[in-house]
Amino acid sequence: MDAIGRWFGRYTLWIYSALALLFLLIPIAYTIAFSFNDARRSNIVWRGFTLDNWATVCDAQGVCESFLASIGVGLAATVLATALGTMIAIALVRFRFKFRGAVTLLLFLPMATPEVVLGAGLAAEFLSAGVQKGALTVILAHTMFCISFVVVTVRARVASLDPALEEAGRDLYASPTQVFLRVTFPLLVPGIMAAALLSFALSFDDFIITNFNSGAFVTFPKYLYTAAARGIPAEANVIASAVFFIAIIFVIVSQLSAAARRKRLARQQG
Repeated sequence: MDAIGRWFGRYTLWIYSALALLFLLIPIAYTIAFSFNDARRSNIVWRGFTLDNWATVCDAQGVCESFLASIGVGLAATVLATALGTMIAIALVRFRFKFRGAVTLLLFLPMATPEVVLGAGLAAEFLSAGVQKGALTVILAHTMFCISFVVVTVRARVASLDPALEEAGRDLYASPTQVFLRVTFPLLVPGIMAAALLSFALSFDDFIITNFNSGAFVTFPKYLYTAAARGIPAEANVIASAVFFIAIIFVIVSQLSAAARRKRLARQQG
């Protein structure tokens, strides 16, 4: 019994982690597998292996159109949220102004508020203002909730910067603009890029707020929700699988680049 207890004590965490990872990967594996399904009217039952879905991915009506719509909305919302959120983060860390604490609290509210409440509230505001729902309202809605995540991410990066670096630039008679462009901004780029990637992922993935404020405008998550009633088309699984593979490749390339950079710095220091 003692041997069994020691074995469970040693491997329980590993077993739990493996089961949790398996549970998370099952939907992804299902999506990838059914992207190769020889589907006809529905894509619920496995009917055989085929590569036609990957060769004719845009043949299914609305798949590519909704995917490109999500890409466009995500890029627009990311640019706006990243620009505004970065400026707000710098202001909150570097400057002291009235109602600074209240501004910080208000910025965190969208992160803590349920998306149903946010979506319904924004829809009511657009309706009261007489704004026609469509791509513009979706971009504004996504920008609104992405700003909070950008501020949190960039703010942590700004707070970690060594003020002595900027002081050194000023001591060398650099103007405030030169100090920002040549010292502060390059140091903030990793945080800004992380915030931008997070914003794009949140925007591309959002359904609830989009559904409240899109009107007839269809994004990829909205298309999948509508198509799920009759079985998501295999072409939609193809796009979802391709996005997953691209994300994996991006992560691998980033990790390899970071490892190579660390080795290069280690050789230089050695």
